[in-house]
Amino acid sequence: MTVSRVINHPDLVTDELKELVHNVMKELGYKPNTVARALAQNRTMVVKVLILEEMDSTEPYFMHLINGIAKGLDQYHYALQLVTENTYDLGRCDGFIISGMTREDYEWVKEIKEPLIVFGENDINLPFVDSDNEHGVENMTLYALEKEYDHYIYVGIDVPELFAVNREKGFKDALATRPEKGHEIYKVKNSSTAAEAMVDGLEYPKNTCFICATDRIAVGVQRAILKKGTIPEEYGVTGFDGVFLDRIASPKMTTMKQEVEQMGRACVELLMKRIDGKKLKKTANYFDAHLVKRETLRP
Repeated sequence: MTVSRVINHPDLVTDELKELVHNVMKELGYKPNTVARALAQNRTMVVKVLILEEMDSTEPYFMHLINGIAKGLDQYHYALQLVTENTYDLGRCDGFIISGMTREDYEWVKEIKEPLIVFGENDINLPFVDSDNEHGVENMTLYALEKEYDHYIYVGIDVPELFAVNREKGFKDALATRPEKGHEIYKVKNSSTAAEAMVDGLEYPKNTCFICATDRIAVGVQRAILKKGTIPEEYGVTGFDGVFLDRIASPKMTTMKQEVEQMGRACVELLMKRIDGKKLKKTANYFDAHLVKRETLRP
């Protein structure tokens, strides 16, 4: 019974017991028969990860997400199957983890019969995991306000999705605490090239700080600023994501780091509960984003 519980329901046993049982299994050369378990439980032992947004192979954001999901599923001896909107209904599965859902997807996603978890905020009562986007940008902006730039510009993403709306709200909430500071809001495609072109066409004074909705946008903003001044002495820049671009930017970017891999694992834990027929305690599951101080704001 203990071995079965460790294999089938690892969330119900202590880490110490899991380690003990796995060590014994290793010594004995025991490997669970996934096919037999699937037949016994009338399950496929497959979870489909449905990606509804374009994946940029040059940015490891999705690599961190998929890695977290894969590690989580492996703990439950589940296989991961990557699918798209055109292939999601080919073959059976026990549940879905959906990433990149937009408002245009709401109606057909709600028709999916299998248990599902969404990676990303939504307002249609589907259970989700995401960073606390609003407070993440608010905390970043409050930190940037301490650096006493005179003017603050928010560069958001030009989409109507909830995460983008909430990041912008975080900026507004922070600036409301310092009404004497001038501020503006612009929106662009989530592209460094688009952000660079937009800032190239702006008139903005020295001692301006740019709060960017993503690291990708911030990279483009940095390139534009460096054509006319210095960072962080004359201008400040901050990002949001913290998965790769922040470290290779020059100067290295101050950003809010999302715990993407941990959120991938959390998606699995919640989905397993739904597959087992358990009721989730809450629909919204937020992770804090953490401030990473680097070189694009004054010390």
